[in-house]
Amino acid sequence: MSRPNALGEYLRARRELIDPAEVGLPVVGVRRTPGLRREEVATLAGISADYYLRLEQGRDRNPSPQVLEALARVLRLDQAATAHLLSLSAARPATPRRPRREVVPAGIRQLLDVINLPAFVESRMFDVLAANRLATAVSPNIRPGVNRLRAIFLDPDEQELCWDWEQAARGLVAGFRASVGSDVDDPRIVQLIGELSLGSEPFRRLWARHDVAPLAGGSMRLRHPKVGMLELRREKLPLADSGGQILAIYHAEPGSASARSLEELGSLTVTEAGRPSVAGTGIA
Repeated sequence: MSRPNALGEYLRARRELIDPAEVGLPVVGVRRTPGLRREEVATLAGISADYYLRLEQGRDRNPSPQVLEALARVLRLDQAATAHLLSLSAARPATPRRPRREVVPAGIRQLLDVINLPAFVESRMFDVLAANRLATAVSPNIRPGVNRLRAIFLDPDEQELCWDWEQAARGLVAGFRASVGSDVDDPRIVQLIGELSLGSEPFRRLWARHDVAPLAGGSMRLRHPKVGMLELRREKLPLADSGGQILAIYHAEPGSASARSLEELGSLTVTEAGRPSVAGTGIA
């Protein structure tokens, strides 16, 4: 079996997204393929066309950082995408690592139990590991055992919940690439990508772009079936020494209609004891 060629695939995908006019090249006649030609990338980066071809074909997998940074400039990569490009050339173990059990720290589980906001913990593969009741009330797919990529691409109810589904899906795929980094040949990741590629044309299209987005908060709009439109902020906080786990928290602008709707949703999910509880202890 041939080794995965993550570096070459990334270079080719990003090259095909660049309009020659963006980098000052004259466009003469009809081009048979989109984006920049290999020799154009090589010339603009100051390397030979043969060497660049070897990079795309996977015959050279360890270019210098200077070469990769020159290619990043030509391909108009931002800081996060450049870091991703650099990571793809790093040497990785030949033998796959044994998956370790994902355990949410006890202190974080306690935080989920007492915080009066939708909050949950996800793994680097976007598996929900733990969630409080308010988070699950926002979306039934925010519960332990659910993968958020599967939900947004394969569950029609989740797609209906997202006001701007295309933007949410694009951001999630780009964030997933940043999260898994160069481990795209991990068997669990290969299985997930294969399943989504077979089941969702939009996923295939977005995955082929090789977009990368850094870990960051953002805004979201949801059509909630019980409380109507919710305009929320989401914050994503990395958990130290957790193997890539992320604490996600949703909140609304104080005093806004969405804040009142979120309070209403919370009142609908309070347990008989008057206190929300946390679901999940982690998954393998």
